[in-house]
Amino acid sequence: MGEKARTKRRTDPSVYLMLLPALFLLLVVSIYPFIWIFRYVLYDYNGYTAYYTGFANIKRLFTNDPIYWLSVLHTFEYSLWKIVIIIPLSLVVAVILSNQIRGTGFFRGLYFVPTVISSAVYALIFYFIYTPYNGVLNSFLKAVGIGGGKTDWLGNPFYTMAAIVVVAIWGGLGNYMVLFIAGLTSVPADVYESSKIDGSNKFQDFFYVTLPLLAPYIKVVLMLAITTALSDYESIMVLTNGGPNNRSEVMFLYIYQTMFGSTSSVGSNQIGYGALLGMMSSIIIGAVTILFLWVSRKLDDVY
Repeated sequence: MGEKARTKRRTDPSVYLMLLPALFLLLVVSIYPFIWIFRYVLYDYNGYTAYYTGFANIKRLFTNDPIYWLSVLHTFEYSLWKIVIIIPLSLVVAVILSNQIRGTGFFRGLYFVPTVISSAVYALIFYFIYTPYNGVLNSFLKAVGIGGGKTDWLGNPFYTMAAIVVVAIWGGLGNYMVLFIAGLTSVPADVYESSKIDGSNKFQDFFYVTLPLLAPYIKVVLMLAITTALSDYESIMVLTNGGPNNRSEVMFLYIYQTMFGSTSSVGSNQIGYGALLGMMSSIIIGAVTILFLWVSRKLDDVY
C-alpha cells in the first residue's frame, strides 16, 4: 500500500502543473536567449536583417577591437578598487551596527536605502554632485579651502575611476552590510564569553573569533561582490557613458553600446557582434569565479 502511494505521488500530474510556470520562465528567460546568442555570433545582425559572416566577428574580436580589451582591463581595475574598499568597510559597519545600542536600527535602514534605489537614479544624483561648477562636492571643497572649486571629477581621466568607484561603494555597501550582520548574529554568544574569560579584548575577539567564524559568509559575500562588480555598468553609463576617452569603459557598457548604439561605440546596432562580446564577457566572469572557488577551496584545505 505504501509503495503504491509513493508511485502515485511520483506520477501525479499536479506536480508537473505546479512546475510548469517555473519551467516556462526558465525556457523563455534563460535557455532561449542562450541559444539565440549562439546563433547570431556568426551573423552580422542589426535587429532587422541578418547576414551570415562565418567567423568574421570572432576575427574582429581578437584582431581589430582594442576598445573591448581595454574595457576588460578597466573592468578589472574598477572591480579591484570596489571590492578592496567595500568588503572591509561593510564588515566594519556591520560589526558596529550589530551591537545592541540605541539607534542601530535607524542606521541599518539608512545604509540599506541605496540598495533599494535604482542605480540609474542614485548615479544621476551623484552626477549633479560631481558637476564641475555648481556641484555640491566642489562647492564644499572650495568652502573649506581645498582646490579652486572647478575640478571636473567625471571629465578628467585622472579622477574618473575614483569617482565611479565611490558611487558603486555608496550603492552597494548596505547590501553586503546586511549579509555580514546575518553572519554575526549566527555567532554563538558563548564563544565571546569564553574569550573574555581568557582575557581577550575587542580587537582580539574580532580577529581571532569573529573573522574565523564568519569565513563561510565572507566567502559568499566575496563571490557575490566579484560577480556583481565585473558586470556593473548602469551607474557608469549614467555618470560618464564610458568617457572621457574610454577611461571608464567597462565590458558590459561596451556591449550595450555595441548592440544598441552609442556615439562612443565603434558602430551602432551590431547585435551579432554584441552577442559574441556577451559570450566572451561571460566566459571571463566564469573563469574568475572558478578561480576564486578553487583558491578558496585550497585555503579551506590548508586551514
